[in-house]
Amino acid sequence: GSHMASMTGGQQMGRGSMSLTEEKPIRPIANFSPSIWGDQFLIVDNQVEQGVEQIVKDLKKEVRQLLKEALDIPMKHANLLKLVDEIQRLGISYLFEQEIDHALQHIYETYGDNWSGARSSLWFRLMRKQGYFVTCDVFNNHKDESGVFKQSLKNHVEGLLELYEATSMRVPGEIILEDALVFTQSHLSIIAKDTLSINPALSTEIQRALKKPLWKRLPRIEAVQYIPFYEQQDSHNKTLIKLAKLEFNLLQSLHREELSQLSKWWKAFDVKNNAPYSRDRIVECYFWALASRFEPQYSRARIFLAKVIALVTLIDDIYDAYGTYEELKIFTEAIERWSITCLDMIPEYMKPIYKLFMDTYTEMEEILAKEGKTNIFNCGKEFVKDFVRNLMVEAQWANEGHIPTTEELDSVAVITGGANLLTTTCYLGMSDIVTKEAFEWAVSEPPLLRYKGILGRRLNDLAGHKEEQERKHVSSSVESYMKEYNVSEEYAKNLLYKQVEDLWKDINREYLITKTIPRPLLVAVINLVHFLDVLYAAKDAFTAMGEEYKNLVKSLLVYPMSI
Repeated sequence: GSHMASMTGGQQMGRGSMSLTEEKPIRPIANFSPSIWGDQFLIVDNQVEQGVEQIVKDLKKEVRQLLKEALDIPMKHANLLKLVDEIQRLGISYLFEQEIDHALQHIYETYGDNWSGARSSLWFRLMRKQGYFVTCDVFNNHKDESGVFKQSLKNHVEGLLELYEATSMRVPGEIILEDALVFTQSHLSIIAKDTLSINPALSTEIQRALKKPLWKRLPRIEAVQYIPFYEQQDSHNKTLIKLAKLEFNLLQSLHREELSQLSKWWKAFDVKNNAPYSRDRIVECYFWALASRFEPQYSRARIFLAKVIALVTLIDDIYDAYGTYEELKIFTEAIERWSITCLDMIPEYMKPIYKLFMDTYTEMEEILAKEGKTNIFNCGKEFVKDFVRNLMVEAQWANEGHIPTTEELDSVAVITGGANLLTTTCYLGMSDIVTKEAFEWAVSEPPLLRYKGILGRRLNDLAGHKEEQERKHVSSSVESYMKEYNVSEEYAKNLLYKQVEDLWKDINREYLITKTIPRPLLVAVINLVHFLDVLYAAKDAFTAMGEEYKNLVKSLLVYPMSI
């Protein structure tokens, strides 16, 4: 990058030329807390009972039959939608991908925008989730002549919930859905209070929805929370519940094997000796990767993504909390050159990290070369360079005490937030479905990734603003706003919350109009956005784990479902 100081001559490179009397640099240490997990994920003891596979096979056959029956009878199309919704919420839709795609395509071809059956809110949400940009006109039926929502809706809990869930799929300018959001929120919060003692399960379910609509929840987390609720419903389907639990446990075994493999890799790197100043967070890195795609076929994508998140964390902590300005210039140059020969030029303490970095990427390069996808790998590499280049800009700002304008901050922070880097890393691991077009799309700075980057930045700032300002750190958007518009912290934060809401609508629109990219790749982007929401909901949970987040990790990776 042009802003990099060009380095001439070898004598400036290493720190070897330092005379003994020179003082050691003063380093801004962040004092991150140690990992809370110890070695508990190193060894796997997966005993899958005999005969489970056959049971699962039979159950899957039954569910396929259910889907087929509901599809064949137009009168049952509303039931079909309900069934698809349950399969998705129970976390087993990957078992019926073709059937669901086929069913929803049939619904779209049959009704277009003119759905006339029951459950219109559910129809709207599922169609948009599937990538069909249906119009929101269907919601006019929910209003009376004077244009207000019908009173009869107020007491219909399921209808209210479905309408509320539908509003999260809105795009900019859909006023009727903005109104529906306000209407459903106010009535649902009343119902949640009223039903607390009569039907606590329902009350909890409503509160969960109000906190985060389905569209913003991660599928695997939704499964672990929805399975017990669904089982309590009188109307629940025994086949579905049994399949969901068995599959949950089978997948958990696979996830634990992946995590064990990663834990061994991380232990071999020996973070305590090689990077004692950094966050030791391999379990959290894997949890993040698990969020992008949890399905069995994306095992390689998860492992690679988790390794890269661990590497990026090490690098981020050098730039953020440990390296001196001069050292960072050298490291940035070494990443630009991307060669193991650069080990000679970088400071001693950075060497193990640079080496781990090169090894991890070389391994991936070899896999992709075998598949004839070297061009995709090279694109992925550019994102890493870009990421480090922009970390250097932030380091420069911190070094000069420069408070960037919001615009300056966004252009850099969108990159250092890692949105593009993580998306493309995920794609490298999903190489079987990644097309050349998909990578060209990712490289072209598409709006979806830009919005995702800004959203991540805003959530991060709202969550981590206080802690980071306690040590020398590049300014956050909260500060930039306060300075630029001369407003209070509270006002700046409210402005950011409003922006977050608007960004969701932009993201929804991009998701619906981006047609050239295979949908599983778009879903991976959306899931990574939703993970940021999980991560920052309880302040920055990656850096310091709260109880809620710990329990989440345990529910997905430690405790199996009781059957």
